Amino acid sequence: MRAYINRFIVVAYLLSLCLLSVQCSESEVIPNNSIDYYSKANWTYYQDSGKAAVDVFFVAPTVYMGDGDRFNMDMQDSVTKYNFLGATNMEIGIYNQLANVFAPYYRQVSLGSYAIRSYNDRSERADVNASFNLAYSDVLNAFKHYLEISDRPFVLAGFSQGSEMLLRLMKEEFANNELQSRLIAAYLIGWRITPNDYALYPHLKNAISAKDLGVIVSFNTESPDIEKTIIVPERTIAINPLSWTTDTTYADKSLNLGAVFTNYSGGIDREIPNLTGAYICPNRGTLKVKDISKDEYPPVLSIFQAGEYHIYDYLFFYRNLQSNVRLRIEEYLRKAE
Repeated sequence: MRAYINRFIVVAYLLSLCLLSVQCSESEVIPNNSIDYYSKANWTYYQDSGKAAVDVFFVAPTVYMGDGDRFNMDMQDSVTKYNFLGATNMEIGIYNQLANVFAPYYRQVSLGSYAIRSYNDRSERADVNASFNLAYSDVLNAFKHYLEISDRPFVLAGFSQGSEMLLRLMKEEFANNELQSRLIAAYLIGWRITPNDYALYPHLKNAISAKDLGVIVSFNTESPDIEKTIIVPERTIAINPLSWTTDTTYADKSLNLGAVFTNYSGGIDREIPNLTGAYICPNRGTLKVKDISKDEYPPVLSIFQAGEYHIYDYLFFYRNLQSNVRLRIEEYLRKAE
């Protein structure tokens, strides 16, 4: 566990230097030239053999540290691409047991852009908004390419920035009935999905049970005393990954099949059964955990506060998520027969 934390602390130190640089200068946005997603070099995973009956389209979280004059990841940056693949490997084991994996590289937004945008969905700075639009355009183009080469059912999956990008994709593209019929579920972990999102985009549906289909599975983990975060400033809609219900009933840690702490190769450094229970906060809609020590699980990144367990969202509930992905896939295939 300590090795896992130390790896993030080193990255966090470098990120803090970048944040100081970014906040003091205007950034140049990378020109909006398209990435060639016909090239497998622009994917971390491109499993087009079709060995499995379903696919997963996965969008990675933020790993780009940024610098003083760039808000978007450079596709030629080998260090960031190494971290990008590593972050994907840390989470992809939840999804790849029954699915072909498609996971694009994209010119993701730097952590500094999030610091500047702060609690808002848009920034007062046009260059920051442009950086988010560029990142999204890559995800959209990658998804359109995926649709060209596969007609299989699919799971959407993301974490943090990846979930934000996929939420926008679902808002803008998934009123399409054909796409809805192919969607097994969307695991948009570590990003807010507000009541207003569901009101404005009625084709979006939040998960309310362990095996409903075509739904969004989302939660954001924090300690009971947290009242506002950069990820969830006000309110979000969640499902409890221990009980698979949306009420505020506490789910005991005996329901936790295993917290799993993975490394950049996807291997398991440590597994802890029954690590923590959880309940959905009635006011914020976030996932509250009472059995976690703030000292043992620090926030690591400077944009988070103690008790904000964002980087552990997948890890604390790894085995429950893995089991649920399998359940929803099996349910979809059963109904399709």
